[in-house]
This record gives sequence, C-alpha cells and structure tokens, in this order.
Amino acid sequence: MSTALNKSLYVAGVQCHKLLWWKVHEPLAPELQPDKVLLDRFDQGRQVGELARNKFPGGVLIDAKGASVEARVAATRDAMESGAPAVFEATFVADGVTVKVDVLQRMADRQWRLIEAKMTSSAKEEHVPDVAVQLHVAQQCGVDVGAVAVMHLNPEFRQPDQGELLMATDMTTPARAMLPSVPAIIESLRTALTGPLPATPIGHHCGEPRSCPFLGRCWPKNPDHIGKLYLYGIKRASDAMAKGIQSVWDIPPKQKINDTARRQLRSLREDRMIVEPGLADALAPFAVPRLGFLDFETIVRAVPVWPGMKPHEPGPAQFSYHEADPSAQGGYRHAEFLAEGPQDARPELARRMLEATRGATRVVTYSGYEKGRIRGLQESVPALRDELKALEEKLIDLLPVVRDNVYHPTFDGSFSIKAVLNPLVPDLRYSDLIIVDGLTASVEIARLLFVSGRIKPEEHARVRQDLLNYCERDTWAMVRLLDACVRLQA
Repeated sequence: MSTALNKSLYVAGVQCHKLLWWKVHEPLAPELQPDKVLLDRFDQGRQVGELARNKFPGGVLIDAKGASVEARVAATRDAMESGAPAVFEATFVADGVTVKVDVLQRMADRQWRLIEAKMTSSAKEEHVPDVAVQLHVAQQCGVDVGAVAVMHLNPEFRQPDQGELLMATDMTTPARAMLPSVPAIIESLRTALTGPLPATPIGHHCGEPRSCPFLGRCWPKNPDHIGKLYLYGIKRASDAMAKGIQSVWDIPPKQKINDTARRQLRSLREDRMIVEPGLADALAPFAVPRLGFLDFETIVRAVPVWPGMKPHEPGPAQFSYHEADPSAQGGYRHAEFLAEGPQDARPELARRMLEATRGATRVVTYSGYEKGRIRGLQESVPALRDELKALEEKLIDLLPVVRDNVYHPTFDGSFSIKAVLNPLVPDLRYSDLIIVDGLTASVEIARLLFVSGRIKPEEHARVRQDLLNYCERDTWAMVRLLDACVRLQA
C-alpha cells in the first residue's frame, strides 16, 4: 500500500528524500517532536491564517475536526457549488496527494484563485513547490484555477493600524512553471518511500529552505570537518565538499581564509588554546572605574502587539544587568526587569534600564544585539531618546575581543557565548537552568504576557523565575568570561 502524501510531506520531500522518509517511517523520532518554539510558530501561523480568512467575508470553512478526508472533499464541493465567495481549508485529493487550500476565492467566469497564507513578510521562492502541488491537485480535481497567490504579512505595516497587515503576492507564473514537473516529483517521492532509507548526500538542501531537524544524523561531528570552520556553515561547506574538501586539512594552501579561521586551524593542529598577543590591547577599553554588563530578552511576534511595531520586530521585554560594586555581596550588584501583562513593556523597561546603568562608565554586551534594541527603544520611547543615545555610546562588545584573540579546540567554529563559556569558564554552565536559549525565552515571555489568564498561577510564577534565572546567567556569564580573558593575557 502506497503512503498517502499531503502538501507538507511533498514540500519535505522536495527538500530531501531522507527527510521525507524519516517523517513517514519514524514519525515519533525525537527530532520530529515539536518543542515550545515550534509549537509557538504553529500557533502564530494559525493566527495569520485566521486573519487571512477575515479578508473574505462570507467564506465557508471546511471543518476538519473529526471529519474524514472524504467528508472534507465532499464538503468542499458543496461549498463551491453553493455560491460561497470563498472556501477556507478547501480539501482535494488527486494522485494520492491530499491538499488543503487556505483560501479558494471565487473569481469571474467560474474560475478560482488559490491562496496560500504564510506568516513570512514576503512571498519566497521556497513557497513555489507548496502552491504548485496545490495547483496540480486542484486542477486534477477539475477546479479551474485562474490565479495563484501567497498572502503574507506586510513589512510596511505598523501596529495598530498603519497600513494593511496582510498583502497578497501573485505566484501564478512560477506555480504554473513548476506544474509540469509535479507528477514526476510525486512519483519520485513514492519510490523513495517504498524502499530503504534513501542515500541522499548532504548538501545545500540540509539548510535550505529551512534547517533540517535531522542534521545531527547526517553531518559529521568531528571538529576538523569542513563544516566546523569558522563562518562556513552548511552552504559554504557543501560547496567545499563538492570540490572534494571534506576536512579543514584539505583546504588548498593558496585558498584565502580569514584570520579567525587560521587561528582555529592552528588551535586544532596544536591541540591547545591559542591566545594572541593583541588580547591585552583589546581588553584595555574594559579597564574603567564602573563597568556594567547588559543583556536583553525580546518577544518576536508575527502579528505585532505593541504600538509602532512591524511584523516580526523584536520587542525588548526583559533585561539583566550586573555592575561591579565592591560594597555588594560577591562584588557585583544586579538589577533586572521582566514585563508583566500585555501592555507595552518598552517604556518601563527603558526607564528601569536607564536607572540601573546610570552611573556606569562602560556597559558590556556580547554581540551587537543589545545596541540594535537600544536604537529601537529610541524610536519607541521618544521621551527617553537622549538618555538612550547616551547609553548606546557606553556600550562595548566583548564578542570581537574573544573572536579576534582567543580560540580553543572545542569552540567548534562558533563564538556564541555558550560555545566559548565552558572552555574558558569550566565551572559555569547553563545545564542547571530550565530555560537555556533565547528562542525558548522569547516564546515563554510571550506566553506569560499574552496568554497568562490561561496559565495556572503556580506555573506562571515558576516560568517567570526560570526566565529571570536565564537572563541573569547571560550577564553573569559575560562577567566571568571577561575575567577569564583578563587572566589569559597575564
């Protein structure tokens, strides 16, 4: 018996036959179990889909709850024949592929417009296989599709009502251009599923159009693999492997690589940490009377929630701040803020942050992310613009100090704070925390702010404390990392 395909499996198969095979034959694989971040993406996608339906008053929704595919197909036909101006989740089956069309809009002359709703801020090339297979199946079912479009978020929209939140981009031409290849693709996917795990080699498709959840199964883990070279990543590593370069030691002597990558090679070759003589000069700007350490956590919502925000714009909702203070326990004082409730948190956050950092000579960050958020606050909290500009001028980034002067063999080509922390500060980790990454923190903050009424008080308190612990760890990690760098120069 052949496996029934749907559009999500089709799109996965277009990316990689191995990915499709695992999705079908190992649906309970750990890599496929959605975490909080992925579940949040699903929720935001559903929200955008519901908003898209509001653009078509009088449309009929094909309710999938408890209904068989056959029942949904019949309900779709009934809705189309009833004269409905649009059908939502219109269901069709052809060539063993089931598709649900987000919006099937009635046009003139008995034609229909097929619309796919996406939570992106533009129509993308990666959307073409998605709409093309829907077009193929709908046409095989006798639907006269006159146009194809992707409805997406408008990057020019500003909350609450500056412009239209959703806009449609016509995709008729690229969808029709791909249409002739769809039957062959379907057949190739069926063939791949009927046999053993396909022998698809690793390549660009491992990260395009999105990162594959099974990267850990396919990509080599050895620290000298070409994919571990600084700034290489999947695309550059795939290009190198296509030329026969599997290891960093295979790189031709005349090929240009940056200084950081050269330091990495030296560290791997000598199996030791490399510390450049320039570290002392790089650390000189940090030797000031009052040195602070600042980190933000943000919410990122597809549909913006606070005034003036655009889709997917990061909104600062939490900060942690450590500052050297001999009179404080442990030699550092700590200030923190975490928003409460759905109202715009940025004015209060900015006030509290300015109060905490007021006496600092310089304020340390790790990467330019905090600088970008402070610049955003200058626009969203104009009453504090001058003070925020003054704070921006105090910022000093620790990341380039590490990147340009230190390399340990276990960095694995990364200079994220978690990658460098354990080798340089062995006694400080994140493994004792519940929340251990910024994406999860962002999702949890949004959950507390916007759905807190559906969260039990004890869970609310626990998650809030988990968030405070995580953000505090980020700034304390910077404190310890700077101390470690100072000791390295000695």
